[in-house]
Amino acid sequence: MKIIADLQIHSKYAMATSRDINIRNLEKFGRIKGIDILGTGDMLHPMWLKELKESLTEDWSGILSTKSGYRFMLQGEVSNIFSQGGRLRKIHNIILAKSFDVVDQIVDVLGKKGNLASDGRPIFGKYSCAELVEDLVGIDGDIEIIPAHCMTPYFGVFGSKSGFNSVEECFGDKSKHIHAIESGMSADPKMLWRVTKWSRYAIVSNSDSHSCWPWRIGREATVFDVPQVTYKNIIGAIRTQDGLAGTIEVYPSYGKYHWDGHRGCNVSMSPKESARFRHMCPECGKKMTIGVENRIEELADRPEGFRPDNPKPYFSVIPLSEIISKVIGVDQLYSRAVWDAYNRLISAFGTEFEVLLNANEKDISRFADARIAKAVVDIREGRVEIRPGYDGEYGRLSFGQQTQESRPAARKIQKSLEDF
Repeated sequence: MKIIADLQIHSKYAMATSRDINIRNLEKFGRIKGIDILGTGDMLHPMWLKELKESLTEDWSGILSTKSGYRFMLQGEVSNIFSQGGRLRKIHNIILAKSFDVVDQIVDVLGKKGNLASDGRPIFGKYSCAELVEDLVGIDGDIEIIPAHCMTPYFGVFGSKSGFNSVEECFGDKSKHIHAIESGMSADPKMLWRVTKWSRYAIVSNSDSHSCWPWRIGREATVFDVPQVTYKNIIGAIRTQDGLAGTIEVYPSYGKYHWDGHRGCNVSMSPKESARFRHMCPECGKKMTIGVENRIEELADRPEGFRPDNPKPYFSVIPLSEIISKVIGVDQLYSRAVWDAYNRLISAFGTEFEVLLNANEKDISRFADARIAKAVVDIREGRVEIRPGYDGEYGRLSFGQQTQESRPAARKIQKSLEDF
């Protein structure tokens, strides 16, 4: 059974998140997007945990469900801040759990490390990633810990600001309990494949969404092929990669931290250009934020375009609302014109992922502007030009050009989800 899962989101109790996040909206837009199972987000926050217990039902599977049967997995994210190797480290980690009983035990332990009510993503000072893993595995060996958005400069385990060069360097002897890394929006598997010492880890992808809207949830996701949708099967697929069918990614240049730059001065540079300026902003002289592409080049021991034997496939997309917005020239994703075009396509094809991954151009054009149909297929086949994101700014897209990500040497273009 193939399922699409987005196992990292946030609740309305996290900083800089939408007040519209609730279980009803997450289910509504999760179904529209084509997501089969969502992470609950922020399971450690007392108010959100109370809402989860009131809204979701547990059963033998380790998966929660609404009254109408939509599935969720208990999930949270924490921020570990600690000193190691003579540097201050700030690392985000995803936590997955199989039951409310296990979550209650996690709350008992982590509640002694920091204020769980202060933010949906609680911050723990002087508490290392290795200590986190030791404490959680001591509660339940089925708890899964995954370094979040692993390349993000500020909070990724490999990020340029406070990260490490390897999982082992960060987690020490507890790295044996780490089975996967999350690619994040500014990186994709092709980039991560270039570092040999990361090869033993599965690559998963999730949206890290701060809202319930379809242009945020599921913008990245993981595809599983499991006999039944159970916590055991999904965690088993992550740990062994048997049943992990691939990932859905945005083009990494669309992410907020792909290139080096300084947002305050509107300066963005490739790694080579940045090196010419010694990574200093030519406008104000401040140090630029070193992006993901530069960090990969620093750590890579394999050439660009390297492919491992039998790699897990991945599919590069852009959210449908953003495609429509760009094509019709309307900036607001929530505008009536964008929603009208979006809803016509959902009514015709059932889900957004069906449009993005499977529907052909002729069929799409029956229900949408022909330019939208062409743009969807162009993105699917790599014919999109993106001005890379930098220093917290999303990339900007246009159509009709083949991206670096779509070169034949880098990956095969998938024509549909069945290629997973």
